[in-house]
Amino acid sequence: MFAPGGDLGGGGDDNWMQFGSALSMDVTPFDTLRKSAKPVVCAVNGLCQGGGLQIAMCSDVAVVSDRATFRVPELYRGIADTYYSQMLARIIGPVRTRDLMFTGRTLTAGEAVEWGMVARVVPHDQLMDAAREVLAQCCRTAPGARRIVKASLDNYLGLYDRIGMEASIESAEAVEGFRAFAERRSPNWVHPELRVDGRL
Repeated sequence: MFAPGGDLGGGGDDNWMQFGSALSMDVTPFDTLRKSAKPVVCAVNGLCQGGGLQIAMCSDVAVVSDRATFRVPELYRGIADTYYSQMLARIIGPVRTRDLMFTGRTLTAGEAVEWGMVARVVPHDQLMDAAREVLAQCCRTAPGARRIVKASLDNYLGLYDRIGMEASIESAEAVEGFRAFAERRSPNWVHPELRVDGRL
């Protein structure tokens, strides 16, 4: 999987600023992965952020290339992604969740495994074979018992603040965040002394 997230750079399209409205924070695909009775294994081979990272986190096992990188840049775009904050806090703890979300830092594949975001890292040229082998191993487990375990893990991950996240998508910060991304600049809330060349 190469999933850098949604295409936010459509500045040439007439309706690109309606991205937030169109998105409407539909988490159905992610919830479908979490609730799937069948095992879900994903292979991550590059930049993984946004929806791509959520897919990896919602999978039962994420196998990642040693070239993969991970980040959570939503706060750079003015989005209060509470789906991330809820899941990440349960998976890697609140301290590391704050570090990852508030700084937008990039993690290497090794760091993502060390932090518990993904299951295992393999050499890039072995990625698909390793992911297929993991899936085969999962498919050898009893489906009924596996479904019960998956449900208990899903309950552990809990619910997220859908209202807060949807409100942030329609906010002035989100409009500015998307605009700054498309225009390849820092958003206007960044102090002039802290702005960087190009997009965050």
